[in-house]
Amino acid sequence: MRLTVRTNIAMRALMTCAVNPDKIVRKAEIAEATGASEAHLGVVINQLAQTGFIETIRGRHGGIRLKLAPELISVGRVFRTFEANTPFTECFSARDNHCPIAPVCKLRTSIDDALDAFYSSLDKVTLADLTCDNAGLARLLAVKPATC
Repeated sequence: MRLTVRTNIAMRALMTCAVNPDKIVRKAEIAEATGASEAHLGVVINQLAQTGFIETIRGRHGGIRLKLAPELISVGRVFRTFEANTPFTECFSARDNHCPIAPVCKLRTSIDDALDAFYSSLDKVTLADLTCDNAGLARLLAVKPATC
């Protein structure tokens, strides 16, 4: 299984916000700290805001911050948000399924069960689990105070 770049960037952005709880973090700061493209990050930030994980603040001193406490953000929910529209295999796509054995194949059920187990496992992990007491991550993702 391979996750999309969007899911990876979403987790990096959320972790950056979590380790900088008293700051409004700018997109450029997240991009620099995480090695993410600002263009990809913009799309991800929009989706994170629309789904209620973060709030955006407009203006000169704007940016983003978590809308929910880190212990309320499950990794499984974030992954589902970004992976839900990406079919795992061809037969999971109603539009692009051209597999000749799809109507009789039993593999799909096994894959479906495995995906449910994967997400169920990630539902038990929160953003707080990833960021609390993680000094190394805090050092890597710390946003420096702005200088005038």
